[in-house]
Amino acid sequence: MSYIRTVKGREILDSRGNPTLEVEVATDQNIIAKASVPSGASTGEHEAVELRDGDPRYYFGKGVTVAVSHINGLIAQLLIGEHVCDQERLDRLLIEADGTHNKSKLGANAILAASLAIARAGALTAKLPLFRYIGGVHAHLLPCPMMNIINGGAHADNLLDFQEFMIRPKGFTHFADALRCGSEIFHSLKSLLKAEGHVTAVGDEGGFAPRLNSNEQALDLIVQAIEVAGYKAGSQVSLALDCAASEFFDRTSHTYLEKKRKKVGEIYADRTPGEQIDYLMKLAKAYPIDTIEDGLAEWDWEGWSHLTEQLGKHVQLIGDDIFVTNPKFLNKGIEKGIGNAILIKLNQIGTLTETLETIRIAQTHGYAAIISHRSGETEDSFIADLAVAANTGQIKTGSLSRSDRIAKYNRLLAIALELENTALYQDSNRFHGFRKIG
Repeated sequence: MSYIRTVKGREILDSRGNPTLEVEVATDQNIIAKASVPSGASTGEHEAVELRDGDPRYYFGKGVTVAVSHINGLIAQLLIGEHVCDQERLDRLLIEADGTHNKSKLGANAILAASLAIARAGALTAKLPLFRYIGGVHAHLLPCPMMNIINGGAHADNLLDFQEFMIRPKGFTHFADALRCGSEIFHSLKSLLKAEGHVTAVGDEGGFAPRLNSNEQALDLIVQAIEVAGYKAGSQVSLALDCAASEFFDRTSHTYLEKKRKKVGEIYADRTPGEQIDYLMKLAKAYPIDTIEDGLAEWDWEGWSHLTEQLGKHVQLIGDDIFVTNPKFLNKGIEKGIGNAILIKLNQIGTLTETLETIRIAQTHGYAAIISHRSGETEDSFIADLAVAANTGQIKTGSLSRSDRIAKYNRLLAIALELENTALYQDSNRFHGFRKIG
């Protein structure tokens, strides 16, 4: 038996230079474990509350000192003296102490940091790697990464309304080979962008943010980069989009607006939900796209139903903003036949226990679960262990640059070595897009 002796919270900085939280848990056996939490840029309306101070004189209102005080106060009082390996019970204590539906009292960031630090301390106490402690003896699946190599939307200062243009190196036997493939494509893309005179600075998630004129131009460049790197688009490497459509959906007119083009006075066209679906289908037929995330807005449930009818047999349709890692919204989506996959973000719901519950519901009903980072990250690699622990078969953790992203890939490499011959690299996306794979 090992008991929690101290719980300490502190304010640290995330990858965008904004405050976030780190929690340190120590036990009576002198085990010390830390965990930090990320922060999103484009967030769903129903996400659990990230508690910020709101004082404009301190980090422009983004400070988290109040959340830190909750950790060092009520949360510490709840946890000290409790068995460190009793994860579910401790998470329930935190949820009950907050008492709100969205964790707005204590803050989801405060609760999550404590929850993850407890899990790490439990793993160290049990002398198990984190993925094994969480997932048990069956945890062995290395996930296919969704690598965001061109940024748009809220992640970049360019004219691309779609937020992420990703590659999925799925046609490989080992995770290390898939990672090498992604890296080589990333560097090939950099060379292509340089040759065309584009700036090759990277955005929040490590992908390039060139001043491109259209989604098609971005996709063409990525296909070219795949071929230049010596790989086959479609069979070895597929494409994925995160439209983040909630960011450019107008709830008054119920249309999808090309806001960035409108701001600079260029020609633009607003699309109805039906036209947005037609456009996504056009792209999916023209390019080796097998995954579309948030193709429609979180409020457009009717549109999502039509999108699933039209593309759901061919393309992995991931719900992020519409599901927000919440069993309530996921169950609603399952009942209505919305999408066929869910993005899993720990800080959207606020505890490890609730996250695992959401993954279980998804997998039970045939929905893929994709573990995801946030745009404001830290060097904490917890989600790499979580992806293996839950055998999700997919992870989304950014591009092939910035140490806050690479930390997750490096942790997966270490896990693969630790698993040795039992490690299995397998993509859980069962869709292949509209194009035949040769």
